[in-house]
Amino acid sequence: MAKEMLVTTTEKIPGHNYEVLGEVFGVTTQSKNVFSNIGAGLKNVVGGEIKAYTKMLHESREVAIARLREDAEAKGADAVVMMRFDSGSIGTDMQSVVAYGTAVKFTE
Repeated sequence: MAKEMLVTTTEKIPGHNYEVLGEVFGVTTQSKNVFSNIGAGLKNVVGGEIKAYTKMLHESREVAIARLREDAEAKGADAVVMMRFDSGSIGTDMQSVVAYGTAVKFTE
């Protein structure tokens, strides 16, 4: 089983020197089904957390990170540093999430 690629939000990885390979990213756009949208609309009236959307965003981040790792592996990277998320709405019921960072190759 291959070791999972390290993805970190920091610039430096303690104990490692590396060369920069370039930018990598992973993106996904997801939406909930019509029943979840109806439930979210009702929840909007009374307030509180909309758990279906919270779960969707969590899953979107996981998919975006997996795709980020795939992009980095395709470039021959050993790790990704300075990883960040960005997200935005598309219309009223779709959410796009991107994970981006810098692919690096260890030099030692």
